[in-house]
Amino acid sequence: MKPNDWLHSFRHSSPYINAHRGRTVVLTIPGDAFEHENFINIIHDITLLASLGVRLIVAYGARPQIQKRLDEAGLESSFSRSLRITPENHLPLVMEATGGLRAHLESQLSMGLVNSPMHNARIRVSSGNFVTAKPVGVLDGIDFGYTGKVRRVDVAGIEKLLEQGHIILLPPMGYSPTGDAFNLSYEDVGSQVAAALQVEKLIVFIDDQGLLEQDGSLIRELPARQAPERLADGTVTGHDADLLRAACDACVKGVRRAHFISYVNDGALLEELFTRDGTGTLVSGDHYEQIRQARAEDIGGILGLIEPLEEQGILVRRSREMLETDIEHYVVAERDGTIVGCAALHNYPEDGAGELSCFAVDSAYRRAGRGDDILLMVEKHARSQGIQKLFVLTTQTEHWFRERGFLPSTVQALPGPKLAAYNTQRNSKVFFKPL
Repeated sequence: MKPNDWLHSFRHSSPYINAHRGRTVVLTIPGDAFEHENFINIIHDITLLASLGVRLIVAYGARPQIQKRLDEAGLESSFSRSLRITPENHLPLVMEATGGLRAHLESQLSMGLVNSPMHNARIRVSSGNFVTAKPVGVLDGIDFGYTGKVRRVDVAGIEKLLEQGHIILLPPMGYSPTGDAFNLSYEDVGSQVAAALQVEKLIVFIDDQGLLEQDGSLIRELPARQAPERLADGTVTGHDADLLRAACDACVKGVRRAHFISYVNDGALLEELFTRDGTGTLVSGDHYEQIRQARAEDIGGILGLIEPLEEQGILVRRSREMLETDIEHYVVAERDGTIVGCAALHNYPEDGAGELSCFAVDSAYRRAGRGDDILLMVEKHARSQGIQKLFVLTTQTEHWFRERGFLPSTVQALPGPKLAAYNTQRNSKVFFKPL
């Protein structure tokens, strides 16, 4: 590593640090991760994220720890449908194992040694009866006993503690109004809590670098609607299949993205959140997948979207004829058959530059991050065309673009054809972003 490599990496990470500040992320950590030598690095990364303002919920598993206690007690374990069957006499040992892991997590997150990354930091950790559970019951003639599934999540209680800066720990346990405790799968807890809180991301730790193809190569992106095919053809099997089903369920219920990353690789969590390409597998919900190339039949929807912004002077007026001519340059965000966002990319190959224009998002979807998704799609298209830098002209939204890595520039820096067509009366500001 060159002496200043860390500096460049840190600068490139800053837009992602800003983007995640104040956002809620759910981490699901299997019990196997606790036994791995890299676990202490994951703890340090969790505390670092908390110090950067990321709101964190940690749902953890305890399957190997539970198994160990049952084996020591001479009790035989039974499984069905990937769930542990929990007779009444097993429940105390299940609670002992999960409680022990919770205490271990709390102690690690409280670490403040001089040589630790969080020296003199004060990390507040909270756990509690945030998950109301119900019994799985009898399936295929098998009584699952005190094995349960999530019935309800105390969203208000979790949100209140997150606002106070607490990291929330969620054990694989839930409680019923009758006072019973139930053994839950941690993937169910993580998925249902993520969906209930409509979190920014669900991070799923597994032992591989991500979900893998049958030839062992990494699956970089997997739309939730394509997951059943991967499950049916045997690409994703075993416990990874259970985790994928849970992640897809969260995405269908409104979680924007789920990421599968390795608990073995040091720094995988930070790399996934704070670099452009990440490190694992991205599972995306329908709203992410529906950002697509525009078609002629989208013109009416685009016009309806941009006309209010044209009237406010935010966008330059475009006629239907102009859109018909340029429609191949547009991408749109479609939600339930309605165009809720759009953007155009115009290539200036002689300058290695591309213009981002006609960027609009329906006001009802701006807080949901649709603008970021559209920008990511445009950047992806730009790179595929060999574009090295993206520029935008704006009169009222400069801060939004600056927060996403666009840097102020001059009108003279525009490509020749764009400079010749520059409207001095609008006096738009110019911003460039290297790709």
